Amino acid sequence: MSHTPHELAEEFPDKVELMSQLKQTDAHFARLADEYHEINREVHRAETNVEPMDDLAETDLRKKRAALKDEIWSILSKV
Repeated sequence: MSHTPHELAEEFPDKVELMSQLKQTDAHFARLADEYHEINREVHRAETNVEPMDDLAETDLRKKRAALKDEIWSILSKV
């Protein structure tokens, strides 16, 4: 399996333990992390032409991923 870029552990390497704790104790954070993971995988599959999609759809997914990442960072930076 190829390496999928933009995983949360790579995006926030100093927050890996905190993210793990929040996934277990904060349902909202866990949902955001799961949704980020799903969308990130979709983007990766589109980028590698495993599941090609039109540019507009891929751009939309990238925007959703960025918004989720911002929301996740907002939570991580307050803890």
